[in-house]
Amino acid sequence: MAIESGDFRTGLTLIVDGDPWVVLDFQHVKPGKGAAILKTKMKNLKTGSTQERNFNASTKFDQANIEKKNAQFSYSDDSTLYFMDMQSYETYELAADILGDKKYFIVESMEVSLVFFEGAVLDVAIPEKVELTVTETTPAIKGAPTTQTKDAVTETGFTLRVPQFIEEGEKIVVSTSDGKYSGRA
Repeated sequence: MAIESGDFRTGLTLIVDGDPWVVLDFQHVKPGKGAAILKTKMKNLKTGSTQERNFNASTKFDQANIEKKNAQFSYSDDSTLYFMDMQSYETYELAADILGDKKYFIVESMEVSLVFFEGAVLDVAIPEKVELTVTETTPAIKGAPTTQTKDAVTETGFTLRVPQFIEEGEKIVVSTSDGKYSGRA
């Protein structure tokens, strides 16, 4: 199905130069002279890179057929994460380096949504907030201001700043979009 510039919206998946891309942001620009331009900010779903690209407003694109399946995280080794489809019990693997920081927000038995393109797993959709257990942090400093923070390491190896009152073994809520502390679990 051909997508025209008038059909653009955030989250649209397209094929550009043979790769699947998702539109993060776009703007139609009509300069004083010449043809209209479509300015876009897009993310390559295969490589994870983000680019700003300009297209002629008359350019047509093919829609990328992205499929999503619910799966459960099973385990990981040094460089690969393994997921299991809960209906078919089929196992999928994904390289940790493709996920970037998302790998720190995936815990054992967590249900996620796997993103497929042409039968290959490209990405994992995770919740906006996750619960993680603090495994390492310094004790609270008596008399320290309540706004003061300290470093903490979670069960997944992720390091973030938390309030002084958080102790080892506590469950905290972390925002997956920016990796910041959101509260106690």
